[in-house]
Amino acid sequence: MSSPAFSTGFILCATLIVAIGAQNAFVLRQGLRREHVLAVVLFCALADLALIAAGVSGLAALLGQAPTLTLLLTVGGVLFLAWYGIGAIRRALAPQPLSASAAPNATSNLGSALTRVAGFTFLNPHVYLDTVLLMGSIGARQAPDARVWFIAGAACASGVWFTALGFGARLLTPLFARPRAWQVMDALIGVTMWVLAASLARTLTI
Repeated sequence: MSSPAFSTGFILCATLIVAIGAQNAFVLRQGLRREHVLAVVLFCALADLALIAAGVSGLAALLGQAPTLTLLLTVGGVLFLAWYGIGAIRRALAPQPLSASAAPNATSNLGSALTRVAGFTFLNPHVYLDTVLLMGSIGARQAPDARVWFIAGAACASGVWFTALGFGARLLTPLFARPRAWQVMDALIGVTMWVLAASLARTLTI
């Protein structure tokens, strides 16, 4: 085992992934509602693993030479984040007596949850900048026999984070047993989505 490569991958991924973003906000909400948490957590962790491995394998260099693809991803990300933000604000304006321990299929099905988390994952250009370009370029500089350990370290950090975020959210259940708490959270999520969308939109004019 290459301990330095594993540690580098783990620390780098942990540093990047903890930042507040659309994907983390969605995982947190799913955890609070206890809706398809395992599936969402697994999807996020496996998506990170695939993107990091692809970056280390050479996708980082390819994306760096494809400005049109970056533009399309940015536009798609802006529209998706704005759309989800509108939905969150609408929920905040019409709060319902929701329970954090509601049945998994009470308000959404598995397909819908996975579609949304896929959008937050793959329509966010920052995912490619951080996971593919940055981590991919650093991982590619590792010795050939150490790259797999770099990827393993990054994948472990991702798995630990999303597991803690998704399943640890239930510790906040007493707080979110009140409709008002859900209303505030949805409002914050909506504003966060719009801020992220605006931030992405600004890059289109640069």
